[in-house]
Amino acid sequence: MSVKKKTQKNKSKATDNTNKKKVVRKTKVKKATLKKATTKKAAPKKVSPKKASPKKAAPKKAATKKTAPKKAALKRVTKKKVSPKKSSKKRAVVKKEEFLPEQYVVYPSHGIGQILEIEKKEIAGQMLTMYVIEFEKEKMTLRVPIEKTKEIGVRKVSTRNQLKNIFEILTGKAKIRRTMWSRRAQEYEAKINSGNIKLLTEVVRDLFRSDSQPEQSYSERQLYEAARERLSREVAVIEKTDEQKAIEKMETILNNSNGRNEELITED
Repeated sequence: MSVKKKTQKNKSKATDNTNKKKVVRKTKVKKATLKKATTKKAAPKKVSPKKASPKKAAPKKAATKKTAPKKAALKRVTKKKVSPKKSSKKRAVVKKEEFLPEQYVVYPSHGIGQILEIEKKEIAGQMLTMYVIEFEKEKMTLRVPIEKTKEIGVRKVSTRNQLKNIFEILTGKAKIRRTMWSRRAQEYEAKINSGNIKLLTEVVRDLFRSDSQPEQSYSERQLYEAARERLSREVAVIEKTDEQKAIEKMETILNNSNGRNEELITED
């Protein structure tokens, strides 16, 4: 072959090789672009769980909102618990004003007394508020701390409605137990000093003796007179009369009652 033909063949081969290289490069470029595109398209897949995370966090905020009313409920409960304490303080103030000066009261072991004043005194380093109670019959005055009146048993004078029940007790049958007199005398003394007007009336009813009945012993007579005086003073204060008129009224009721026959009750 001639030199020209060889050169032409070599040129054609070179062009073919360059063309092939260009095609390979183009394919590589296309593949690279495809890879980049796929990576760009895959990128939002990685971002998507991050975006979804705040959606999962949202219920946490809702949970904190749910816990808020629990705290409010606890506060409400504590307020309800505190409210009775305040009311108890108000009640305590009302108790302190239970008795007033010039008011009559019943002291269990001394009977009817009148409050002269309410005074404050310092005793053993403490300020005490006390009722000054005068017992005119015994010519005696007592100072009673306000806080101890309920413990001692100091009470108000009975009402007119209660007085009706007292007169009904006086009209009932006398009840005497068949026991030793010493034991009965102790029971009568306990009733007299109890401060209970019903128990006091029972002693007057049981120990009263009319003219047609046998005479009392000296100790029975003493107990009867002590009970009668206590009861007559309270009746006199309720009806706003003197003690002697109250005694006369009580004894007329006892004499005119239908059940003066004594009913003996044996001890169990």
